[in-house]
Amino acid sequence: MSTHNHDTPNPYHDSHRDEAQNKALAERVDKIEALLLEKGLVAQDALDKLADIYENDLGPMNGAKVVARAWVDDEYKKRLLEDATSAIAELGFSGLQGEHMVAVENTPEVHNVVVCTLCSCYPWPVLGLPPSWYKSFAYRSKVVIEPREVLKEFGTTLPDDVEVRVWDSSAEIRYLVIPERPEGTENLSETELADIVNRDSMIGVTKVAAP
Repeated sequence: MSTHNHDTPNPYHDSHRDEAQNKALAERVDKIEALLLEKGLVAQDALDKLADIYENDLGPMNGAKVVARAWVDDEYKKRLLEDATSAIAELGFSGLQGEHMVAVENTPEVHNVVVCTLCSCYPWPVLGLPPSWYKSFAYRSKVVIEPREVLKEFGTTLPDDVEVRVWDSSAEIRYLVIPERPEGTENLSETELADIVNRDSMIGVTKVAAP
C-alpha cells in the first residue's frame, strides 16, 4: 500500500500573519471558484478531490519514484546530484515550478531540510502542492533558527554529531531531499521502495521508515 499521504502530526498551523498575508489572494480564489461553480463548469467535490490528489498522492508519488531510482541506481543518483533538473526529466517529471531543481542527499553524517523563507516556493512536478504548514510563518521563521527543534516537533530526533543543513528555496532554485534508505529494505523492488517514501521525507522534516 502506498504511504505517500502526509501522516506526520502537524506542529505548524497558519499564523495570524499568514492569514493577513494570504487573505486577499484567498478572496480572489474564492470568487473565481464560486463563479466556476455557479456556471456549472466544475463541481465542488471534484475540486476538493483534485487538490487532495495533487497535494498528497500524484505529486509526492513522482518524487518518490525519483528517490527510489536514486537508491537502486548509483549512476542515476550521481546524475541527480549533478543536474537534478535533467535527471528528474529523465523520468518524465518536469514543468512549471520544476525548471531549476537541486537534489541534496541525507547521509548518516548530514541531514538536509528545505524551507522557503520568503513565501512558499516548492517543486510542484515532484512534490505536488505545498502543505499548509510549509507555507506557515511559524515554520518558515523557526526552521532556519532552530532546525533541530523543528525536526523534533515532526518526530525526527537527530544525534548531536549529525550536521543539519537548511536549504532556502526561491523562484530560481527548488530543492528535493534524497532521504536515507532505511535498513532492512535491501530486498525491496524499486516500486516497493517508492511506496515507502513520503512527501515529508523529501522536504526533510522526517525520515523514511522501513515497512
